[in-house]
Amino acid sequence: MVDPTLAEMGKNLNEAMKMLEDSQRKAEEENEKKYARKDIPGPLQGSGQDMVSILQLVQNLMHGEEEEEASQACRLQNVGEQGHMALLGHSLAAYISVLDRERLRKLTTRILSDTTLWLCRLFRYENGSAYYHEDDREGLLKICRLVIHTRYEDYTIEGFNVLYTKQPVIYISSAARTGLGQALCNQLGLPLSCMCRVPCNTMFGSQHQMDVALLDRVIKDDVESGKLPLLLVANAGTPGAGHTDKLGRLKELCEQYNMWLHVEGVNLATLALGYVSSSVLAATKCDSMTLTLGSWLGLPAVPAVTLYRHEDPSLSLAAGLTSSQPVEKLRALPLWLSLQYLGHDGIVERIKHASQLVQHLEKIQRRAKRKWEVSIIVSEEAIGTKDLKE
Repeated sequence: MVDPTLAEMGKNLNEAMKMLEDSQRKAEEENEKKYARKDIPGPLQGSGQDMVSILQLVQNLMHGEEEEEASQACRLQNVGEQGHMALLGHSLAAYISVLDRERLRKLTTRILSDTTLWLCRLFRYENGSAYYHEDDREGLLKICRLVIHTRYEDYTIEGFNVLYTKQPVIYISSAARTGLGQALCNQLGLPLSCMCRVPCNTMFGSQHQMDVALLDRVIKDDVESGKLPLLLVANAGTPGAGHTDKLGRLKELCEQYNMWLHVEGVNLATLALGYVSSSVLAATKCDSMTLTLGSWLGLPAVPAVTLYRHEDPSLSLAAGLTSSQPVEKLRALPLWLSLQYLGHDGIVERIKHASQLVQHLEKIQRRAKRKWEVSIIVSEEAIGTKDLKE
């Protein structure tokens, strides 16, 4: 039998979402009505307000101050039932956090272990651990700290002094998302000289894949100059063009120089499918990868996940990848609920559908490009014929 408190919580969430989702329809029916400034309170009211009044205020703030011509563009996304499960996870996390410490520990351990196991099996990442985070760059940041703790034995005691004697180098592709290298350096307290942007192939192969031969030469030069190659960030789906780096060759290079290989990108989603291209399948051998399940599965307010393999739990704790606080483990709760609601088949079907849409768009784009090229040729021939007649 369901706990009455949990049932009430789910009921309240459904009512709140229904009220907010109906707001657009009401706005269209009363498109001549404008909310006045009096709908936005000033000082905190002493007597307090009920939930309906507060939700009405939220609705007013979302739609009431929009210009009339812009109000049609302001629509609350219909998150669907699976989205409600993710949102319910945040409410449940707050409720569960007030349990006594022992019950909280057991519950959070179960939620974390279940979710991690499911994700590792879904995305073919055997014997992995997971870190759940809101900012999709935070997982890579914590991985960098883990590698620093691993490669610099005295880092915990000496701090930046050990980095000064042997400067670390982090390598990222020139096709990586904008600002990633600078954000890492800022958060790690490293100079920008520790970040090396690796050019992509320009003469042979894809113009969006990392140049492996050039990367090899750059690493050799860094080693000879007394630097420490630390970590390589590769792409399984570049932000601009969706290309995948040569992950197999990059992994061999990382093993040669004792570097950590981290992979990110939308193509990692295809690891959950029955058929996976060999270029993407090579990502399962990397040291860590970041999954952005919210955008892949259409789930609101769920955390990104970084899967990684490391044998020393104390270093993972020092890097912030694990926590001794049970409440921190509740970050996985929205995913735990959503994954169970969708099921294995539902997850695969969503990713498969998205992949098919992309392939369809690519076909349309290629056809449009061919038509454009043909029109250019026809135009040039017409101009040439005209010149000959003249």
